[in-house]
Amino acid sequence: MRIRTDFPYETAHEDIRIAMPDGTRLYARIWRPLTDEPVPALLEYLPCRLTDWTAPRDWQRHPWYAGHGYASVRVDVRGHGNSEGLPGDEYDATEPADGVEVVNWLARQPWCTGRVGMFGISWGGVNSLQVAALAPEPLKAVVTVCSTDDRYDNDVHYMGGSVLAAAMHARAATMLAFVSRPPDPLFAGDKWREMWLRRLEAVDPFIHTWLGHQIRDDYWKHGSVCEDYAAIDAAVLAVGGWHDPYRDTVLRLVEHLPPDRVRGLIGPWSHQYPDRGRPPGPAIGFLQETLRWWDHWLKDADTGVMAEPLLRSWISESHPPATSYPELPGRWVGEPAWPSPHITPVPYTLQGEPVIVDSPHHTGVDAGSFLPFGNDADLPPDQREEDARSACFEFPVTGDPIEILGRPRLTLRLRRDVPYGQAIARICDVAPDGASTLVTRGVLNLSARHGLDRAGAWPPGASEDVSFELNGIGHTFPPGHRIRLAVSSAYWPWIWPQPGSAGFTLDPAGSRLELPVRSQGMTEDEILFEEPEQSEPLGVSSPVTLDEQRPERLVVRDVAKGEWRLEVDPRPGGMRVYPDGLEYTEEALETYTIRERDPHSAHARSDWAVRLHRPELAWDVRIETRSELTCDAADFIASDEVVCRDGDEIVFHHTWERRFPRMAG
Repeated sequence: MRIRTDFPYETAHEDIRIAMPDGTRLYARIWRPLTDEPVPALLEYLPCRLTDWTAPRDWQRHPWYAGHGYASVRVDVRGHGNSEGLPGDEYDATEPADGVEVVNWLARQPWCTGRVGMFGISWGGVNSLQVAALAPEPLKAVVTVCSTDDRYDNDVHYMGGSVLAAAMHARAATMLAFVSRPPDPLFAGDKWREMWLRRLEAVDPFIHTWLGHQIRDDYWKHGSVCEDYAAIDAAVLAVGGWHDPYRDTVLRLVEHLPPDRVRGLIGPWSHQYPDRGRPPGPAIGFLQETLRWWDHWLKDADTGVMAEPLLRSWISESHPPATSYPELPGRWVGEPAWPSPHITPVPYTLQGEPVIVDSPHHTGVDAGSFLPFGNDADLPPDQREEDARSACFEFPVTGDPIEILGRPRLTLRLRRDVPYGQAIARICDVAPDGASTLVTRGVLNLSARHGLDRAGAWPPGASEDVSFELNGIGHTFPPGHRIRLAVSSAYWPWIWPQPGSAGFTLDPAGSRLELPVRSQGMTEDEILFEEPEQSEPLGVSSPVTLDEQRPERLVVRDVAKGEWRLEVDPRPGGMRVYPDGLEYTEEALETYTIRERDPHSAHARSDWAVRLHRPELAWDVRIETRSELTCDAADFIASDEVVCRDGDEIVFHHTWERRFPRMAG
């Protein structure tokens, strides 16, 4: 990583408030080049508190853009950070409408040329697409990283129509803690407590809404740009990582947006900006790459960025299983179109007699993190134990390597004796020594087999063919290895088990796996990126404590009960001390428990503790939250609690308990 200090422009930054039409003022920080000439503006817009939580990351890139001739702007969504107003639902209609107002406000400033770009990762990447779909005239280009175009089936809520247990619950619990944080009196002034209490009274756990919409209805269609790709007029650079759950959005965007206004980039990365150097690498000079994009679309410069292949993607070489990789072996390839003329769906027919698939409900404890951030225990370990709990079909690799790029498709002929269940498929790369490395996976809730917008029970005793896609991947299987398809009926805690669910009978006759095989021996141009560079870091310190750190992922088995418990420390950041004196501390623990043969024993719990402390202002606030999700045969039961303290005073304490009839879940 190169720290850049010698920019073409000197820069300065200031904090301001941008008024919305209803009078609500959003808190913003603007880095600008010191020049008398107007410059384009870049906007990053999200709820994650620009004065503390994202500040270290913001200082890596916003001053860098300013140093290259852009006004780089970071804005907090209303009801979050030091912005006024009340928090709303995830991606509610107000958020992108406010985003349009901010874009138009930036374009009107005398220091702006009238051209605006928008970028972001995760939440910020999603609302960049959502604002682009509203087509404000000044918004000419977008860079969206690790984001989704489909809120229902390619986010943290549902997968193949099944409830994403760990992901949905963990995101809802995290946001409950985050939305309960107060404004900072250093920036919000004396009214911080009044703002805080008004926010707290408006809080409702996100999981209430998410479990209230268990099929792909109008709630999920709102904000899902896949509903109308043609609404996006801005140019889009879509970026993802093969170890990020949102990577299929990149494939869909390059397929559905006009090729003269879109480019895609998928690397080996986790849920991170590609320049940050978090595992797995290699990292790239992402800021330089985006500068080429901005210069082309916002300054009319000939940077050659649109001469790049429509999709640049990393194809990993075979590698042994591990929960973290500093760098993965592989290479970059380019595709001129998507679907690519270089890729052919190759069918692999399943062989053998019908087999009963009735996996124990703890199948999935070795799935790894749904949303990897580059932590030491994020990725799936050796899959041999998971494979043993599944029905496996193998295809030896002989002759040339088999290189795949895209989304595999699986068709299964199933017979079931109960109305509810799910099928989970994993593709693994099995080495000669038996080590099994997970390559990709997919899920189908069998009640969603005729469409994600409906839930239909399986007629007991009936046989049907079902088809579904697995997540996209770029991978090479070498000669001497085996391609293993593992099919299970459970995948906890990724997937919440169905009520009264049992397994199914899988008939290999009529079942097949289709792999997107890429042609070998083509002459290809080399794809190169610069080395990562960033602007000078903010200077946040993390004091060393004597407390023993918990394991990131701990699996505990109660042999007598047949119960399995997975404890996850998401590593939210511990204690950080900021240059302005703020001491910020976060601790979290997620726990997922289930009994091997009892689907109604599933239990998810998440505990958060957040402290914000300014000794010079005698300001010390603490937030503690508890979120639990359980079930019985008929309902989900969600329980949540928030306790907020200002010093020793409890200023807010609220509990919620709601039941939700199980539909798709």
